[in-house]
Amino acid sequence: MRNFTIIVLIFSFTKTINAQIVIAKPNLGFTQACASPTFNTYNVTFSFSPEAGLSATNQFIVELSDASGSFTNATTVFTSPQGAVTVSPAALSFSLPTTTAGEAYKVRIKSTAPVATSPTSSEFAAYYKIQDTPFTINNLIETGAYCLGGSYLLTIDNPGTGSNDSPLQYPSLTFNWYRETSPTTSVFVASGNTLAVTEAGTYFVETNYGSCTSNSFSNRVTISQASSGAMSSINSSLGNPYCSGEGSTTLSTINGDSHQWFKDGTAISGATNQTYITNEAGTYSVTIDLGNCVTNATIDLENNGFTSSIDVSDTNVLNEGDTLMANITTDATNPEFEWYLNDVIIPSATGSSYEVTQTGNYKVVINQTSGCISSNEFLFAVTEAFPNVTNIPNLISPNGDGINDTWVIPQQYVAGTNTEVIILSSQGKMVLKTTDYQNNWPENQIDFKDINPVYYYIITTQNNQTKKGSITVVK
Repeated sequence: MRNFTIIVLIFSFTKTINAQIVIAKPNLGFTQACASPTFNTYNVTFSFSPEAGLSATNQFIVELSDASGSFTNATTVFTSPQGAVTVSPAALSFSLPTTTAGEAYKVRIKSTAPVATSPTSSEFAAYYKIQDTPFTINNLIETGAYCLGGSYLLTIDNPGTGSNDSPLQYPSLTFNWYRETSPTTSVFVASGNTLAVTEAGTYFVETNYGSCTSNSFSNRVTISQASSGAMSSINSSLGNPYCSGEGSTTLSTINGDSHQWFKDGTAISGATNQTYITNEAGTYSVTIDLGNCVTNATIDLENNGFTSSIDVSDTNVLNEGDTLMANITTDATNPEFEWYLNDVIIPSATGSSYEVTQTGNYKVVINQTSGCISSNEFLFAVTEAFPNVTNIPNLISPNGDGINDTWVIPQQYVAGTNTEVIILSSQGKMVLKTTDYQNNWPENQIDFKDINPVYYYIITTQNNQTKKGSITVVK
């Protein structure tokens, strides 16, 4: 019985030895890990022994430390399938979490069957560059100023103008501010989302990706101490010159206690904000009150759109048998013309002139097809001439036969003469009141409750002359 016990103990001891492995320190296939949305694969190699000690269900795990190298709250960045790795040495690949940022990361390898853990790797810098494009500060205004004893606040634009990819959209990122010491050198100033500048100089900020190089940096802003006559600058959101066809541009300047904008030397009423929106070229300036001092800024705003004009009025009268020639004058580059009648394009009308032969609502669109792609348009209406009558009629017959269907009065009382026309029912109810009579009453069918109803009119001219009378309506 004693010999049997010894054999069982030896068998158990041998099985325990076979169920253990040793994993060596992992070797990194990189010196630093600078990941991004377009690249995030890193290799690590390691050896283990004995190979026969692995269970068929074993998995190898790659764990990533925190930024200080601690594995207290380690992150699993790779797990191999069961039984996939059986030969030593082995290589595994992993990807960095998007929040990775630091200079002292480490990795280690663990196995599951049997359970074993390697020593930690050498430390390495690792950053996930979630934002890696240039961005703007100070609304792209190139200068700023502060009063003696004060400061000027630089901020990262969020979101900023146009397609600015503000890094403030990513809460995990941190930022380092620098002051230039030469065109190619700079010194670190402070960290944070903003910087209160108290020393004149040129400043910029970079996303903190440590020793990893990146394109996540801002424009430069030159800050000065304001004094008598000190000047700042104005930025145009659409550039300068800007394309007026793209709409209005926003002029912006540095922040201050108050602002007053001017155009060509004249104060713009109500323009007292940090920004001013315009679609007109000219010389714009702004006075900025910084509290204890005042600074100014100016910009000669130009646009590279085009100008056009048309030689017809908004409303035109066409006599029977007559035509109206409409002509466009423009300085557009390679212009193209589109003419419309009642919102339907006129296929044959492609020139700068068009001969109008019928009434309706017209539109012409001028397209500049080179350089600043933009358009201008003009609208005008053409109506029939009012019938030339000399007397005010007192009888109409709105039966649709085209004869005496509406109340037509002399031209000195119709639209364009500022004459007031009032029509009342026999009960005194006002059925029409206008200073733009179109010789078109009644526009709607009259309900004949009475035989040949009678209406009354009052015509008052611009010089207060009055005409009164009655209108009998017959079927």
